[in-house]
Amino acid sequence: MPRMVGRVKRIPVPQAFQSLALAPRHLSLLAYLLFDGPMSVNELAARLEVAPTTVSLMVGELSRKGILERREDEADRRRKIVSIADAHRDTINGWLGQGAGAWRKALAPLTAEQRKMFIDTLAAYEAALTEE
Repeated sequence: MPRMVGRVKRIPVPQAFQSLALAPRHLSLLAYLLFDGPMSVNELAARLEVAPTTVSLMVGELSRKGILERREDEADRRRKIVSIADAHRDTINGWLGQGAGAWRKALAPLTAEQRKMFIDTLAAYEAALTEE
C-alpha cells in the first residue's frame, strides 16, 4: 500500500495547473467530479467527509481559477451544481484518469465476485484505519 500511494503521489501535475498550488483535497474533489459527474456542494461534502462550507470555499477558489463551473440546478434554483470546466476536462482526465484506467486493467481479469471481495477488503482496511 505505501508503494502504491508513493507512486500515485509521483504522478506529475499538468503544466497548466502547476502554478495553482493544488492540494490533495483539491485532487479528491476533482476526481469525484471527473468520475461521478456534476454534483451539488452538499453531495461533494458528503463524499469528501468534510463540511459543506469547506467544499464551498474550495469550489469558490477553483471557480475563480477557471477550473470549475457553478450553475443553478434546473430542479431547484437555490441549489448550485458544480462541474469541471470544459476547457480543463481533457487535461484533468489525462491526469487523474490514469488511476481509473489502472484500476480497470487490474480488476478486468477478476470475476464479479472477486472484484466485490477486493473492494470489500479495501473498505474494511479503510474502516480499520479510522478505528480508535
